[in-house]
Amino acid sequence: MSRAPLLVLASVVSVQVGQAFGKRAFDLLEPAGVVTLRLGLAALVLLAVLRPRPPTDGRGLGLVVAFGTAIAGMNLVYPAMRYLPLGVAMSLLLLGPLTVALAGSRRPLDVGWALVAGAGVLLIGDGGGPLPVAGVLLALGAGVAMGCYLLLSRRAGTAAPGTLALAVAWAAVLSLPFGISASGTDLLRPSALATGLLVAVLSAVLPYSLDLAALRRLPPRTVGVLQSLEPVVGALAGLVLLAEVLDGWQWVAIACITAASAGAVFTPPRAGGTRCPDRGGTRGSAPGARARPSPSPRSPRPPRTPGAGPAPRGAPPPPRRAGC
Repeated sequence: MSRAPLLVLASVVSVQVGQAFGKRAFDLLEPAGVVTLRLGLAALVLLAVLRPRPPTDGRGLGLVVAFGTAIAGMNLVYPAMRYLPLGVAMSLLLLGPLTVALAGSRRPLDVGWALVAGAGVLLIGDGGGPLPVAGVLLALGAGVAMGCYLLLSRRAGTAAPGTLALAVAWAAVLSLPFGISASGTDLLRPSALATGLLVAVLSAVLPYSLDLAALRRLPPRTVGVLQSLEPVVGALAGLVLLAEVLDGWQWVAIACITAASAGAVFTPPRAGGTRCPDRGGTRGSAPGARARPSPSPRSPRPPRTPGAGPAPRGAPPPPRRAGC
């Protein structure tokens, strides 16, 4: 089996443990302050490691701004966690990626797994009485941003190296006014900086990097269903690190989400059928397989058969076949 699903699972565990520590940091800072330290310190780490060059064209700049804005929007889950248990907040957040999973499905079985995961996401919030409206709205807003993040991550993964670092830096800039307004000079306290660095590495640097690596190998719909494990891991992290207790319906939800994620990984791909051409004019592999990159302009490689090579730069994409 491909190691790509393991990258997604490692990302899920890392981000949920990091967010549990982030919620514990509410004793030191306001949620907006935690977000500012999380994104700011994560940006410094990524910029130091990747040393990106600023984009030189409008498309690259637009990707950085859009990707960074989606990352900033995902952090609405931190103020949501002030009102909601970690597992419940993650359940609402995951409605965004599950929507991506449903929209990108081509087989009835894919839709079935996404629906099972969606049922689990709904059940995990049934216990404990009515949910605070403010927390629900904030978590749903984070879910919309996470759906956009999932789609943009695939483009960012094939863009210029360092796009992730620049995007996180832009997200940090967007969060800075809110963090300063909410926490002020408390952001510079040594205990707050140490906690912020831990949260930044666990919930931003590692998961974002792992997500990009996984999305080079898996389609967004599969990653979206795999990431439905986040409420499971979030609920367990909340239980262990925050003493947030689950009820019976939430354990049923965990079973649904786990079954859907396992099914998405181990269901064999559809066999046979005519392969559809990708945007470069080459024949792609089965749905969800990674497209072959075009040959470098410095070392062109002739196509193996006439007309089978990549289209020249600027050429319009070939017409899509019926059913592709």
